[in-house]
Amino acid sequence: MSKVASKLEELSLTLPAVATPVANYVPFKVVNNLIYTSGNTPSAGPAGKVGAELSVEEGYQAARNVGLRLIAILNAASGGELDRLEIVKVLGFVACAPDCYDSPKVINGCSDLLVEVFGEAGKHARSAVPTSGLPGNAPVEIELIARFKD
Repeated sequence: MSKVASKLEELSLTLPAVATPVANYVPFKVVNNLIYTSGNTPSAGPAGKVGAELSVEEGYQAARNVGLRLIAILNAASGGELDRLEIVKVLGFVACAPDCYDSPKVINGCSDLLVEVFGEAGKHARSAVPTSGLPGNAPVEIELIARFKD
């Protein structure tokens, strides 16, 4: 069993199925040694804006949910060889109430999961951007870039 698969098992995490896109795009694109994922929103959980309908902790959990979805996409893109990957960049958008400035704390949910699962290879550059709204009233939308280490 691979190191990443062992870590997922240790954390009692099961990778979800990769969702079928709802429009004219693909879940990921591999270019040279890089994997670019499309933006993903949570598969479950409450909807709404952080600082209004949702707490920062609920936003954090939503971002963690998206992180697991992104790992599933990376698994598909790498042919199940997650140990070969390093996370390069995470771009997270957080639907926030006008006076909420906690988007970095929310996107920590995804970042923390990536480091838990991938270890040093999960550490990444990141942007956490507040926004007035997201598709389907989702609290977060996150995309990432990963690279094959070898």
